[in-house]
Amino acid sequence: MNSGHVPGPAPLPDHLVLFDGVCNLCNGAVQFIIRHDKHNRFRFAPLQSGAGRSILGEAGTPGDAFSTIVYLRKGKVLTKSKAVLHVARDLGGAWQLFHGLIILPRFLRDAAYDLVARNRFRWFGRRESCMVPGPGLEGRFLS
Repeated sequence: MNSGHVPGPAPLPDHLVLFDGVCNLCNGAVQFIIRHDKHNRFRFAPLQSGAGRSILGEAGTPGDAFSTIVYLRKGKVLTKSKAVLHVARDLGGAWQLFHGLIILPRFLRDAAYDLVARNRFRWFGRRESCMVPGPGLEGRFLS
């Protein structure tokens, strides 16, 4: 029997990384996370994708926030150095030791993050289009 209930959108994953899909540094970071994510908990979406833009809008984050990583961790929006340090913690193993840098003042951590973000294309290059997940990874990327 149809109750007339229309299902809402699927809930977001607890560990979702939104990244600049044309940035070589960002794509390298995603590949790093995938290689070290022993529990397969992380999911990904390029900021430029339909899913990425929609999620940014729902989270109240500017739709042109391509110069930062956005980590949606159990519904909480983390950006810049805080996002990176929480991803490291959630990777577990020795990588979680980097989370100890959270004790540094955020303005210092984010200044270093912003320096790299401003120069990422010059230092690491860029792609013409967003990364396409390889075989076996399609389920880890939102479209």
